[in-house]
Amino acid sequence: MKPLNIGLVGHGFMGRTHSNAYVSVNNFFDLDYRPVLKAVCGRDAAQTKAFADKWGYESIESDWRVLVKRPDIDAIDICTPNNLHKEIAIAAAEAGKMVLCEKPLSMNTAEGEQMCQAVEKAGVANTVWYNYRRVPAVSLAKQLIDEGRLGRIFHYRAQFLQDWTISADLPQGGTALWRLDSAAAGSGVTGDLLAHCIDTALWLNGSINSVSAMTETFIKERKHNLTGKVEKVGIDDACAFLCRFENGALGLFESTRYARGHKALYTFEINGEHASIRWDLHDLHRLEYFNHKDDSLIRGWRSIHVTDGDMPYMKHWWVPGLQIGYEHTFIHQVADFLAGIAASKPVSPTFRESLETQRVCDAVLASGKDQTWHRV
Repeated sequence: MKPLNIGLVGHGFMGRTHSNAYVSVNNFFDLDYRPVLKAVCGRDAAQTKAFADKWGYESIESDWRVLVKRPDIDAIDICTPNNLHKEIAIAAAEAGKMVLCEKPLSMNTAEGEQMCQAVEKAGVANTVWYNYRRVPAVSLAKQLIDEGRLGRIFHYRAQFLQDWTISADLPQGGTALWRLDSAAAGSGVTGDLLAHCIDTALWLNGSINSVSAMTETFIKERKHNLTGKVEKVGIDDACAFLCRFENGALGLFESTRYARGHKALYTFEINGEHASIRWDLHDLHRLEYFNHKDDSLIRGWRSIHVTDGDMPYMKHWWVPGLQIGYEHTFIHQVADFLAGIAASKPVSPTFRESLETQRVCDAVLASGKDQTWHRV
């Protein structure tokens, strides 16, 4: 196998998921490339060194600019707050590096367009970590839709609910809480959670034409970890929007961090003329399926246990009946990325494809502000 030297920027939660994928992928997938954990970059040298030692990175850097320029790095993996995505991605592309970027692609559409132009001009492989596409049950949903089993699609609805920011005492900003700081995150649940829902929807059901949204920030001020001052909160705590898809389907999306009792409830349901499907992250190895063509005596929702070898990705894992989990979605994405490199083919979602999700997010936020329909 050919080595692919990885330079990871950021070593928080997503840095761990990506590192685990790099370490594990060749144990389960037969590929032409093997990721090599060449270097990890972080601002705190001691923490970065501890992370490198735990995961097996050969070296550390404290400045991503130095990492990007290293001749022994083939691919830059961006696991930083959103406000750093653009600068790192453009510099990496200009240095001829492949670029893997955490979602959302950028702070806004304008930044995302610059990133797309940079990777396209450089001709480097690129992808965005919308990992829920790689859940086998979600991939099976895509297969059923593409085969025409649902027929014409009428409705798409999705939710992503959490409850971790309800306390007014929770500060904003800094290493762990940058998602509450608009300067670092750009937006709240729209860019963090709804971006996942939107990407999946675009993949499964096609383009969104227009949106009508409402957003709310329930706690208006929080202490900032970096300044020590109580400052205005600029992110959206909750968002709900209606939309129209290009294929004529109607969409309903909701996301909040104020749904007590939910840590990561991501669900979607799609209703078509012949059949419906629904999926729940809490039971991620199952796809619920209803087929109106079934005999009326036995017609009803069925639960498909997505573990058989002829189902997406599952031939690489265990025997039928034994399921896999969240971390495997990142392994699948690395496997697809490495296979794409070997075949000289782009791997979805590319930067350009992910820019469409960013356009929808921007339209949603704009609609939430002026309470009117917005074209995407």
